[in-house]
Amino acid sequence: MHILVTGGAGFIGANLVRRLLQEGHRVTVLDNLETGSHGNLAGLEGALAFLEGDVTRPPSFPEKFDRIYHLACPASPPQYQKDPVRTLTTNVVGTLAMLDLAAASGARFLQASTSEIYGDPLESPQKESYWGHVNPVGPRSCYDEGKRAAETAVMDHGRTRGTDARVVRIFNTYGPFMDPADGRVVSNFIVQALKGEPLTIYGDGSQTRSFQYIDDLVEGMIRMMENEAGFAGPVNLGNPEEFSVRELAAEVLRLIPESKSALEEHPLPLDDPKRRLPDISIAKEKLDWEPRINLASGLQMTIPYFRKAIHGT
Repeated sequence: MHILVTGGAGFIGANLVRRLLQEGHRVTVLDNLETGSHGNLAGLEGALAFLEGDVTRPPSFPEKFDRIYHLACPASPPQYQKDPVRTLTTNVVGTLAMLDLAAASGARFLQASTSEIYGDPLESPQKESYWGHVNPVGPRSCYDEGKRAAETAVMDHGRTRGTDARVVRIFNTYGPFMDPADGRVVSNFIVQALKGEPLTIYGDGSQTRSFQYIDDLVEGMIRMMENEAGFAGPVNLGNPEEFSVRELAAEVLRLIPESKSALEEHPLPLDDPKRRLPDISIAKEKLDWEPRINLASGLQMTIPYFRKAIHGT
């Protein structure tokens, strides 16, 4: 198939593109390189078509696509808060533009949504039926509400225009090709431990997260795209094992035994969720999917990537 991946030079995109190429598909990447990089696609130059461009003002494509994976949007708080209006525009205008492209191409469409649509949840684990507890006017709203609006666009496109569009809600994911400076907790802790710097704990570190290795996520995304039952979702893709931020810090330090890093507490950011844990019952039922890689194993596969990125070895 001919597959378009928007945001394909980012962390998730780079891993997805590699998997799609391994399966023998033709892949086109559209990325404005705001948070992605050519380095994430190094070695693939002859295997894919790369277009530098913005989903809010997409270029003309000479060919139609069979599938569109829509990943384009800054995903970590420091990145999406740099220009919140642009983040909101990317989520809403960009998603609508890509849905229109899917409709014109007759392509199947997958929207990369997020667990952030649940906000600071009042129930845990979070089920897809939970409508969320989101601040619409806070510093994270450009992303949280932008992704919620994007889900609306996907579902309305399907209902009114017949577009075959599906939604996955992605929970915390980590692995190779993460930006060492992206500001998310796994990359922060690994980089700080490798540099011997204090590990930054926000609040008292009791807030919990679920951590999913990238290969598990990519498998779930492909299963959602290729399910022939017409199941549109939304569906949670995440690891249902719950860890506090302090527990994650301890595991990172255990796996980097040379590190002498201590823990350093900082004030908790506004609207930072206290718990983030997916209910994946629907993914199990509809996609026969659940994560296979536990936190320790995933970190062991991730740390060498960061070690090379920082120290070159």
